[in-house]
Amino acid sequence: MTVAAGASAERPESRTRPVIAVAGMAFEAKIARGAGVDAVFAARADLLERALTAALARGASGVISFGTAGGLAPDLPPGALIVADAVDGPFGRVDTDPDWTARLAAALAASPLASRVPVRRGVEAAVAAPVTGAAAKDALFRSTGGALAVDMESHLAAAAAAAHGVPFAVCRAIVDPAWRSLPPAALAGLRDDGSTAVLPVLRELASRPSQLRALLQVAADARAARATLAAARRILGRAGVL
Repeated sequence: MTVAAGASAERPESRTRPVIAVAGMAFEAKIARGAGVDAVFAARADLLERALTAALARGASGVISFGTAGGLAPDLPPGALIVADAVDGPFGRVDTDPDWTARLAAALAASPLASRVPVRRGVEAAVAAPVTGAAAKDALFRSTGGALAVDMESHLAAAAAAAHGVPFAVCRAIVDPAWRSLPPAALAGLRDDGSTAVLPVLRELASRPSQLRALLQVAADARAARATLAAARRILGRAGVL
């Protein structure tokens, strides 16, 4: 099923109402939030849906899925940026708003950031549970016909935008590339509300110290993704498209 999410609705550049950025983690929401942009986040779907519903009830000019994503395309390194033309997830394939998507992509492509990291347009996969292994990522890449990346929030954001008749877009930075399998310790500290805790990670490492090298690599990848995401937010804000 292909659905246009709010294609005829008011565009986000009308700043009488904020754009709602939808993220899974607290640090992603912190990067997104700013002038004209509110942000909601949670790692658990029902908590995220509740926060998003409340934000949209207060009024919004658009919804953007903003944060990090797991890589599916094998040529995308940590820090690569995805501006999605569609989301392929539990609710079928949902198109993003074409005008807003084009302006997001153009602003990023015209910036110095594009000379340092890939900026790609394509399909974003969305799932209800984490996809952490390289083999599982490859299977999802193939089953979606070449989706570039995967996250757990974009399908929820798309559905909410369509239900409220506002434009929908996606901007995500690759955090774990397609060829990387995440160790259990990488997810041990993630709380349902999207915040993180250190103690569960240390406990997991203590039980299986062999994860340390892989976890250090994950931390390096995360730094690259965070830096790219913050740079993209500044660029899009200055361009007036977010």
